[in-house]
Parts: sequence; structure tokens; C-alpha cells
Amino acid sequence: MSAETAARIREILAARFEIHALEIEDDSALHAGHAGAREGGGHYRVFIVSPAFEGCSRVLRQRMIYDALGDMMKKEIHALAIRALSAAEATKQAH
Repeated sequence: MSAETAARIREILAARFEIHALEIEDDSALHAGHAGAREGGGHYRVFIVSPAFEGCSRVLRQRMIYDALGDMMKKEIHALAIRALSAAEATKQAH
């Protein structure tokens, strides 16, 4: 994983959301030869837990994350798989 890209993703999301858990994985190697990979855009997977997602639909949660990452989505990230949970949902799944 580009440590710099992952650090920027982490920094941006932490500034926008109250983070209870955050995992970032670089799946770019799985997409070798794909157009996005050739053009330098990485494929990432994000798991995030935040109370900010309470009462939000899955689509709205994804939109919130895409909006937070803004220019990175246009220049550095080709694909982003998102699993976003509210704090209550994460607690419920842990039990």
C-alpha cells in the first residue's frame, strides 16, 4: 500500500468523522492491468465505524465518505470499497 495515500485517507476521514475504528487496505495488486491501475489510481477498501453514520442509509454513508475524500477520488483513488457502520451497529455486530 502506498503509505502516503493511506495516511492521507486516514487523516482526511479522521478530520471529518469521529472515528471509532478505521481500516484501510490497498487492493491495487488484485487489479494489475486494469485501466485504473495503469493510470495510477489505486483500488482501496475502507472499513470505518463512526457515530456520524447513525440513521444514514448505506448510499448516504458512501456519499459522505466520497465527499470527504474529494480530490483524492478524482486523482489518486480509482476504486473504493466502503463498509461504513454506526457505532451502535458495530457494537451490535460484535456481540
